[in-house]
Amino acid sequence: MDGGGGDLRTTIKKWNVIYPVYLNSKKAVADGRRIAASKACPDPTCIEIADCCSHLKIPHAIELDKAYPRDFFQVGRVRVQLKKDDGSPVNPAIKTKKQLLIQIAELVPKHHGRTKKQEPPANASNAGPSKTKGGKKKK
Repeated sequence: MDGGGGDLRTTIKKWNVIYPVYLNSKKAVADGRRIAASKACPDPTCIEIADCCSHLKIPHAIELDKAYPRDFFQVGRVRVQLKKDDGSPVNPAIKTKKQLLIQIAELVPKHHGRTKKQEPPANASNAGPSKTKGGKKKK
């Protein structure tokens, strides 16, 4: 009936949800930001958040087909498992969702995808002035 992966899906449904808007420093609290603007990062993506969860050794699942309810153009979310079935934290250093959001917001600017984008191109030399001839003049 449900394609075989039903047990995993029902387990993941109990995990906490993190939308990229929660960490976006360009958004206001009224728009959905959950942490202080000084601790937040500009325009995080689901992939960056998931990579940070991997770095923090926290089980996660990316749901790219889901949208943020307040803004349907913000597509994607990450589900994270903060507590095991017995109630103990998965990572003892991170006990609450807010602590996790702050940790992720600190790691996203250091993400390898962002550091590559900020480097200037190595061979940005001028090839000299280009000579262009004009076409026919309109009368």
